Amino acid sequence: MDIVVDTSVVIAVIVNKPQREALIEHTRGGNLLAPSSVHWEVGNAFSAMLRQKRVTLVEALRAIDVYGRIPIRLVEVELEEALKVAGEAGIYAYDAYLIRCAQKYRAPLMTLDKDLERWAREMGVEVVEVGVEK
Repeated sequence: MDIVVDTSVVIAVIVNKPQREALIEHTRGGNLLAPSSVHWEVGNAFSAMLRQKRVTLVEALRAIDVYGRIPIRLVEVELEEALKVAGEAGIYAYDAYLIRCAQKYRAPLMTLDKDLERWAREMGVEVVEVGVEK
């Protein structure tokens, strides 16, 4: 089964947040998908942690190495379709990419972001229940 994962899920697994084991268990045996934008969002998340001095450069680079070993298939979504989702839901494009990815691949979305979870449900996307972060 395909499961679309967002950056919050990826970061939670990498930095060993409390939801880590539940996230891994929910994805066991599944095929992880994400729009290509997630790759850059992961980098942005670690650059923010660097700026905030929450991690060192060595720790951030180790985390990126761990990220590189997570078997996520990065896929393209149509920009026009994602913008339609963004316009309809009144959300940013990064969130719309995830919703559009789930729609396109008919896959549930796994997120720890309660706003994204709500928007996805409003757009008819199945959401994997794990818990919320925001």
